[in-house]
Amino acid sequence: MTSGGHRADTAPVAAGATGPYPALRLALGPLAYYWPHAEVHAFYEAVAAFPVDVVYLGEVVCGKRHELGFSDWMAIGRRLAQSGKEVVLSGLSLPESETDLRVLRRLVGNGAFAVEANDMSMVRLAAEAKVPFVIGPHVNAYNLATLGLLHDAGAVRWVMPIDLGADALRAMLPLPLPVELFAFGRLPLAWSARCFTARARDRAKDDCGFTCRDDPDGLALATLDGESLFVLNGIQTQSARPSSLAGVIDEAAALGVAMLRIMPQAQHTADIVRAFRDGIDGRIAPGEAARTLETLTGATRAGNWRGMAGVGPRAETRG
Repeated sequence: MTSGGHRADTAPVAAGATGPYPALRLALGPLAYYWPHAEVHAFYEAVAAFPVDVVYLGEVVCGKRHELGFSDWMAIGRRLAQSGKEVVLSGLSLPESETDLRVLRRLVGNGAFAVEANDMSMVRLAAEAKVPFVIGPHVNAYNLATLGLLHDAGAVRWVMPIDLGADALRAMLPLPLPVELFAFGRLPLAWSARCFTARARDRAKDDCGFTCRDDPDGLALATLDGESLFVLNGIQTQSARPSSLAGVIDEAAALGVAMLRIMPQAQHTADIVRAFRDGIDGRIAPGEAARTLETLTGATRAGNWRGMAGVGPRAETRG
């Protein structure tokens, strides 16, 4: 958590994909954790040099998190846009109050950037305002009929829910809109109106003290035997280990996937991005990218893509 540490990582600027998968783009998803104001700004200053094409910005987990407000995200977005990034503003996945809805309305009416809807209330707001939107991974969109409806409402891209894999995608082709895959990060497994991070520290949700700020990568939860099980991130429960689809870049491209999403981590985000970029551009094979990230982060390999259990260092050993 030092000023010279994890969030000041840098990576070379992307020159455009010229390798075996030139149509495959790379995105940095919205920050799921609660980092201090200065560290968030420093992180995105570094992101301006990351070889990613799209950056998602905004609070997706908890409406109580106010280190950054709308004006902060807009300022960060404008700086990233000046560096050549496509910017998308992401909305909450579980809005719970009129205050949360006001935030969503403001995002939809930002006038500069596309938005990502992670809840049907934001889908409706975007559709009524005729604002293009990305269907976030937390919207229950699992079939062609739903995707067609959302496409007609203004959707421009679909982030597949994490519990769909290659077989499901293959069965749905051809799709009415481009596909984005959740390609790296701790899997968001469940959402609750309760804040389990606060509860773990004997605090009420309404008096949480923003205790999730103490856990830059979430609060690790283990079994009685000491085995890593989940990560608590406020109202969100995540997988203990990150999931990586770096080893199936070739398969994803063959199925017409348009974009791979990497979620920000408290450590090694620049190195994770670099491994994916090298895999996309053909500097390393997908299997090598997967092994690099497994060694670096302990990530599982392609479990959700294969429809396999993801517990353990390897859900998939291909490559």
